[in-house]
Amino acid sequence: MDVKGSVAIVTGGASGLGLATARALVSLGGRVTILDMVDEAGKKAEAELGKSVIYCKADVTSEEEVSAALQATLKAFGGLHIVVNCAGIGIPGKTVGKEGPMPLNQFSKVVQVNLIGTFNVSRLAAVELLKNTPNAGGERGVIINTASIAAWEGQIGQVAYSASKGGVVGMTLPMARDFAKDGIRVLTIAPGIMETPMLAGLPQKVQESLGAQVPFPSRLGRPDEYADMVLTIIRNSYLNGSSIRLDGALRMSPR
Repeated sequence: MDVKGSVAIVTGGASGLGLATARALVSLGGRVTILDMVDEAGKKAEAELGKSVIYCKADVTSEEEVSAALQATLKAFGGLHIVVNCAGIGIPGKTVGKEGPMPLNQFSKVVQVNLIGTFNVSRLAAVELLKNTPNAGGERGVIINTASIAAWEGQIGQVAYSASKGGVVGMTLPMARDFAKDGIRVLTIAPGIMETPMLAGLPQKVQESLGAQVPFPSRLGRPDEYADMVLTIIRNSYLNGSSIRLDGALRMSPR
C-alpha cells in the first residue's frame, strides 16, 4: 500500500510513538486523524502538521466517541485506509501487594484501554476499510496494533499490563484471518524500551541504565524507529498476521 494519498487514524497520536507515526505518514503524503484525550497536545500536533491532520478527542473504549472521530475523518479526508493503535496505559501493581490484592478495577482499567480499546477502534474502523476499492494487489487497508515485549516477558508489577498486551498479540492472527478474504492486513508491533513520555519523566541515569540493558544497540528505542516499522508494514503487502518485536534483542528480566 502506498502512503501517499492514504488516510490514517492514529490513536494516542498526540505524543510519543503515535505522534512520530503521524509525522512520518504526513511526510510521505498521507493524511491523519489523531485520536487522543489530551487537547493541548492534540491541538499542538494539529498545528504543527497542518491541513493534513485533524485532532479528535476520543476515548478508545467509547463506541460513540470513536464513531464520531471516524465520521470526522470521512468528512475531512473522504476515506480511511490505515489504522494505527498506539493508545495505551500502564498502572504498575503486583497481584498481591503490601496493601492486599490488586484492586480489580485497576486490572480492568488497563485491560479496558489497552486490549478492548484496541479492538473497539479496529472493529469500527474496519467497517470503513471494507468499503474501499481494492488496489492492484487486492488490498483494502491495514490495521497496525501496538503491544509490548511485556506480552512475553512481563516483569514484576506488570501483571495487568502484560495481560492486556498479551491479548493484543493473541488477537492479531485471528483478526488477520477474519479479514483475509477482504484484503485487510492486521499486524502488531511489540516495542521494547522506548523513549516515550512515560520514560522521559525518569532521571537521566535511570534512562541510561535501562538503555544499557539492550544488547544492541545499547540504548532506548526512538519513536521514529517505531514509525519506520509502521511504514514498512504499510508498504510490504506480504506482512500479515504477525507480531513483530522492535527491541534490540532485549529479553526482560523479572525486575
